Amino acid sequence: MTISKLAVLPSSQTFSQKSRDFCRRDLIPLWPEALWKIEAGIVRTVTWSEEGNQISLGYWGVGDVIGQPLSRLDPFQVECLTPVTVSLIPPPQWSEELESILSHVKQAQELHSIVQTQSTDLRLLNFLNWLAKKFGNPTELGLLIDVRLTHLEIADVIGITRVSVTRMMQKLEQRGIILRPRRHCIILKSAL
Repeated sequence: MTISKLAVLPSSQTFSQKSRDFCRRDLIPLWPEALWKIEAGIVRTVTWSEEGNQISLGYWGVGDVIGQPLSRLDPFQVECLTPVTVSLIPPPQWSEELESILSHVKQAQELHSIVQTQSTDLRLLNFLNWLAKKFGNPTELGLLIDVRLTHLEIADVIGITRVSVTRMMQKLEQRGIILRPRRHCIILKSAL
């Protein structure tokens, strides 16, 4: 699915649709007067610096509200990291989503605080804890973070190099703080 097929402003018919499904790596269309509520899946919001470097702004999952009205950045995109189902929220219903909108602000502040941590080792560990708290599933060994993030994507969020993320992840694994039983999944032992 391409963004060009979806870039038309929402109509009353669009708002009446119950939900929309998107595939991994699809971009969710954004309009100035529309918010989306995530019913299933995980997305990330991104922008770009003046130099053209991608900047990850946040990761959002079930129950979170996303959309252009929550950002003043341009460019601004919402990329699906997994298959995603979203429901369009028309402006008259925004007040019903106040708790979700406030949660969006709080999570963005938490992530900003993590990025400002001086120690890069602690920054990575804090980010993994944030992911575990938000998306983790309890297992016998710890919290399973089954979110498909590359070392480059993690580096992009926390402001360090991919090589540093790889090195630090290996150290965390050697110290027994994390386990990586499968590619793209992490068990954070210290999160329990």
